[in-house]
Amino acid sequence: MKLYYFPGACSMAAHIALREAGLNFDLEKVDLMGGGKTESGADYASINPKGYVPALKLDNGEVLTEVGVVMQYIADQKPGSGLAPAAGTMERYRLMEMLNFITSELHKNFTPLFNPAASAEAKEAATANIKKRLAYLNDQLAGKQYLLGDTFTVADAYLATILGWCQFVKFDISGYPNIGAFAGRVMGRPSVQETMKAEGLMG
Repeated sequence: MKLYYFPGACSMAAHIALREAGLNFDLEKVDLMGGGKTESGADYASINPKGYVPALKLDNGEVLTEVGVVMQYIADQKPGSGLAPAAGTMERYRLMEMLNFITSELHKNFTPLFNPAASAEAKEAATANIKKRLAYLNDQLAGKQYLLGDTFTVADAYLATILGWCQFVKFDISGYPNIGAFAGRVMGRPSVQETMKAEGLMG
């Protein structure tokens, strides 16, 4: 497998999942800011016409996109990893529910904060939405190690990746103590440390 990624982007969640699962994979960086070429000089649009990361190229040549789907595929390659509950169980639907929430209600609201062309009003609205969503997640994490209980899943990798964006947009999470504790636990995992080093995000 090959993961196409951009450092610190949502593809980092899939990268963490690959390391947690202990799967063999290659990495190829995509220059999203400078023409959409990959490290090897390929036109990324020919690999993923959507133009964003992640994309996971499978050994049979097929390409999967969308971070929530990519991470579930990775988890299903190593069922014993605990990264996702078994397909068809209520616990798996709860995981999908959380992944969809993070994608649509949290991830999406960070977009205006990274866009220099976004209006002040758009950024204010996005910030207000993020605060509401983080308040919900802070409540969900009460008494839990991770989003679905005591087991680390791909949803935790996704949330931790997005929380990492807060420092870049100067969003203070100190008012969400359960989220702060969660972020500390996840960032301390060896897979996360290895991922950040591989993506050049830490020495």
